[in-house]
Amino acid sequence: MKFPRRSGVLLHPISLPGRFGIGDLGDAAYRFIDFLQSAGQSYWQVLPLNPTGYADSPYLCFSALAGNPLLINPDKLVEAGYLAPSDIDNVPAFPIDRVDYGWVIQSKTDLLNRAFENFKRNASDEQRTAFNRFTNEQAVWLDDFALFMALKEEHHLKPWYEWDYKLQRREETTIADARERLGDRIENQKFRQWQFFEQWLAVKKYANDRGIRLIGDIPIFVAYDSAEVWANPQLFYLNKDLKPAIVSGVPPDYFSETGQLWGHPHYRWNVMAKDGYAWWIERFKMAFTQADVVRIDHFRGFYNYWEVPAGEKTAIKGRWVKGPGARFFRAVTAAMGQVAIIAEDLGDFDAESRAGVDALQEEFGYPGMKVIQFAFGNGPADPFLPHNYKREFIAYTGTHDNDTALGWYQETSTEKERDYARRYLARDGTDIGWDLIRLAWSSVAHTAMTTVQDLLNLGHSSRMNTPSTVGAPNWCWRMLPNALNDGIAARLKEITYLYGRLPE
Repeated sequence: MKFPRRSGVLLHPISLPGRFGIGDLGDAAYRFIDFLQSAGQSYWQVLPLNPTGYADSPYLCFSALAGNPLLINPDKLVEAGYLAPSDIDNVPAFPIDRVDYGWVIQSKTDLLNRAFENFKRNASDEQRTAFNRFTNEQAVWLDDFALFMALKEEHHLKPWYEWDYKLQRREETTIADARERLGDRIENQKFRQWQFFEQWLAVKKYANDRGIRLIGDIPIFVAYDSAEVWANPQLFYLNKDLKPAIVSGVPPDYFSETGQLWGHPHYRWNVMAKDGYAWWIERFKMAFTQADVVRIDHFRGFYNYWEVPAGEKTAIKGRWVKGPGARFFRAVTAAMGQVAIIAEDLGDFDAESRAGVDALQEEFGYPGMKVIQFAFGNGPADPFLPHNYKREFIAYTGTHDNDTALGWYQETSTEKERDYARRYLARDGTDIGWDLIRLAWSSVAHTAMTTVQDLLNLGHSSRMNTPSTVGAPNWCWRMLPNALNDGIAARLKEITYLYGRLPE
């Protein structure tokens, strides 16, 4: 897949403004697309859209295939007739600058339950037909997911590995009894998924019709407490008690002195290979249903991955293990054709691993990532400095795992980095967000990306996530209403024009 010279903006939908406590797929999503179009942009990049679980992280979800019901917009449910206008008259006074998940989850769940009850009572024949079509078409993953979530509700959201022994092991009679007992809850979960996909695919069409392509995100690993691990334990390194034997992470790097202990169970790649990686093929099909381009988080794990014995408190005591490599991506290409994939290839590499990952990317044409905030600590030879790029890269001012450009400059960088940045940019640092945007846009990299926080020159308190930390304020930041304006759009379009990134 050849990438044209283009640019775009990273903003997860939960960070959109709106009155329901969390960004969603309502009018604010459409207005953001309008902003991107007016600013001459070609991409809107999002984080994983799956239902969040532990610590509200989009990289630790209850499913790798389902959508996040918190993104469903209640106004759209009113338009469809599933809610009455009076149902959303008295929305709580949520914070407008952050997500208060406990409050939001309760409020959104109440509205979704009410919408489902109204659907059951009042849906038209056309709506019921559309719902049944969706559930039939998505049954390969939806049936297990809906049952999984219904059982979680019944168990007060306890993880599946704390359920009754027979449920953990999906004993046939026990599962059949659960499907009958929880039939209404199961249908409710399916209704939520239907509405998520109805709303998200409408947003995607609106974007595509205006020349904006969506960049989605596939985390390489899935959460232990997920429908996929519960329904397919044979695909993961679990012991006879269904507990992980080894878990995911990365060794010490520039993000953390003790590494990052993510805790996902590892895949049994040899088992997955026997059916041509069918589980993964379904995952890619879903990703390219939701998006036009897909970023694979922790791409290097397909070449080699860090496994840590279960029970370790940090990721230090692990080892590198070979991943499935080119055989895997040949299977993906055979099933999907030439698709647009971005390889998140960041991290510390030894020479052999770097060469192996580079060879994978070169064989399949997957561009890597360059984060400009990493560029200023090691002198002119630093590979993150734009004069060292080649075309086949995505240049980012920063990502969701970095501080904002202003936060980096003011708080999380060293004086050595700040001094080199000022000298390299020939700027005094007073407009550092836009300085880095201009640097990314002017680079030879075929794609340049920035964050909304950097467009707004926001500081450290607007950071989206800090790796190796858990809980608020991670994943809580929201953009204020009307923060993006015509002046910002014009400024971004001018830079996009000057450096040859405007759509033709």
